[in-house]
Amino acid sequence: MNIVLLSPNFPPNYYHFAIALCNIGATVLAIGDAPYDDLNPALQDALAEYFRVDSLHYYDQVLRACAYFTYHYGKLNRLESHNEAWLEIDARLRTDFNILGLKIDAVEDIKRKSLMKQVFIDAGVDVAAGGICQTLDEARDFVAEVGYPIIAKPDVGVGAADTFKISSDEELARFFIEKPLVDYVLEEFIEGDLYSFDGLTDQDGRLVFSTAHFYRPSIMDVVNHDLDVCACSLRRIPAGLRRAGTLAVRAFDVRERFFHIEFFRVPPEQAGEAALRWVAVEMNMRPPGGLMLDVINYANDIDLYQQWANVVVFNSYDAEAWRPYHCAFVGRKRRFDYQHSLPEIRKAYGPLIVHHMPIAPVFSRAMGDYAYILRAPKLADLQSAIDFIMAQ
Repeated sequence: MNIVLLSPNFPPNYYHFAIALCNIGATVLAIGDAPYDDLNPALQDALAEYFRVDSLHYYDQVLRACAYFTYHYGKLNRLESHNEAWLEIDARLRTDFNILGLKIDAVEDIKRKSLMKQVFIDAGVDVAAGGICQTLDEARDFVAEVGYPIIAKPDVGVGAADTFKISSDEELARFFIEKPLVDYVLEEFIEGDLYSFDGLTDQDGRLVFSTAHFYRPSIMDVVNHDLDVCACSLRRIPAGLRRAGTLAVRAFDVRERFFHIEFFRVPPEQAGEAALRWVAVEMNMRPPGGLMLDVINYANDIDLYQQWANVVVFNSYDAEAWRPYHCAFVGRKRRFDYQHSLPEIRKAYGPLIVHHMPIAPVFSRAMGDYAYILRAPKLADLQSAIDFIMAQ
């Protein structure tokens, strides 16, 4: 089986996908903009060939690379980047080379937040009120319905980039003067805790793995206010989150892919209602970002890199995910004066620390400058370590 990976070195831990495919006999081909000599040696060993382009944004060069691979290796069976930034390019290449998987005609519902919202609604999943407002008058009418604050985010965008919280008429007017010349979705502000429903489906769309994480603070606040970050896995998925997440996976027809679906958990006292709400934020057809796949692996003592490869090549998933641990990612930023140093953290909580490393500057805004992955069977023990690491 010939499998093309786009940007296989980004983020750095994703080289494990190439190794996993190579382990089971796939021919692993790759396209990227990094020099070959800069690739992880283990990644180099896993690749049958690497085609360097000036930029993955130059579609003609990426197209030429796939044509070269087709000529030399035959039919391309799969193509994947696992990266939101290349979602549309992945889909265009699959369409142009008739490769199984998400095609360009299916990308709009997961690229545009306005269309994504309708898919959630049709599936019976709760969402924040809102939609595209192209003029200040339309925005004022929307505010009259829901009140301040509101959230403004680009209809097409990656993560929390260029997302704003607007709390007054003055801020709203300034937003329409200064905003980029793209469509923006305005939404009611949801006061709640950010969770995610994450997992993997097989070639038939069956949910073969799922888990849940909560984030402190939200990714939007981390990026916009340059805060440190913590994300923690749960040994038990809340029933309401599992139901809403499963409905969304079916509605978006996720096949042979990872997914990362963000929700706000809104308690009854905050919602002014009788029951807890799980409000969908967005669907992402990719793994959770950064080191979160490693967090999942440590939490479950499994290898999702290999399990994904098994699904792609054999449509087989055989890992038992019994979630023996809560596992957390903690990212600290240099701009804060923390109480405890790395040696002090290792001395106090060494048995809980399974990995720690500096983070490359390109990821630091969302992930911090130095990261820790910790795990413990009891959430209280893990929370104690998190509090110690993040204490300022």
